[in-house]
Amino acid sequence: MILFQCDYNEGAHEKILERLIQTNMEQTDGYGMDPYCASAARKIKERCQVPEADVHFLVGGTQTNVTVISAILKPWQGVISASSGHIHVHETGAVEACGHKVLAIPSEDGKITGAQVEALYQGHIHDESAEHTVQPGMVYISNPTELGTIYSLAELTDLSQACRRNGLILFMDGARLGYGLTAKGNDLTFESIAKLCDVFYIGGTKVGALFGEAVVITNPSIQKDFRYMIKQKGGMLAKGRLLGIQFDTLFTDDLYLTIAAQANCLADHLREAFAEAGYPFLIETTTNQIFVIMPDDQLAELKKNYGFCYQQRMDETHSAVRFCTSWATKSENVTKLIEDVCNLKA
Repeated sequence: MILFQCDYNEGAHEKILERLIQTNMEQTDGYGMDPYCASAARKIKERCQVPEADVHFLVGGTQTNVTVISAILKPWQGVISASSGHIHVHETGAVEACGHKVLAIPSEDGKITGAQVEALYQGHIHDESAEHTVQPGMVYISNPTELGTIYSLAELTDLSQACRRNGLILFMDGARLGYGLTAKGNDLTFESIAKLCDVFYIGGTKVGALFGEAVVITNPSIQKDFRYMIKQKGGMLAKGRLLGIQFDTLFTDDLYLTIAAQANCLADHLREAFAEAGYPFLIETTTNQIFVIMPDDQLAELKKNYGFCYQQRMDETHSAVRFCTSWATKSENVTKLIEDVCNLKA
């Protein structure tokens, strides 16, 4: 069985494993107060050109989203998200379990706009019953989105300006950030994201690490006491150096973006093969996530040898599914899948 279900089917990049073995018997302070976390944080700040930012390492994406949102919002506030946003549809209500409502905005492509945020916020503050409803306090986006789409520099700038006009914190979930930054047509950079977002995170779990995410807080007003919230929400790792070593390795010699680009390249080959075979797409993407519409009987045939994710039903006989490449996907596995797709009748 060859898996294209997600981008964390494999373990970790071999350079990370090598460094973990090399440093295994070293003694360091715990909870992220070690030289490796310090080195990784320094490299990330240099890469993002934000020397005054705070960088923290957490164990996983859900813990990161819950921790950031809980640290920023007041008890009566909620977080604006696309209707397809990860915190809204795929984290078992983790944010709402912590007392903050997710305020979902309709979205067909996984993205939201500054105009949508403006309308929602202004609609709230001009409502005579505003105090009886949840107050928007921040905006959550992901890049790439859950549908594999990416924000342009113009779109993120517009969104950032809308947030700042209305006193909202802009938070980017970067669980797959490497794949977004190396995608065809992308014009965002680490530097522009750091400039336009108040807080964002660089995903490791899905981009070469065993586990872990690096939170970058650029807004000084939300930096204070963040470590208390990390601990309270279960995101602080006692053996914190395991996170530091991984991100220090990923941000050495541009490894993070190099391996992400490889995944996108293989996804491009697979995407082209589906198109040439006559299969339509649920949505057009240039990242490592491909959403293709296929007949159910052909999907059943592919399931015998491949793992992929069901997305949604299109009609009585067709479904949209997701194929996902990763930093570790083997080119021969993509070639085999392409051969089998070509042997199906579109």
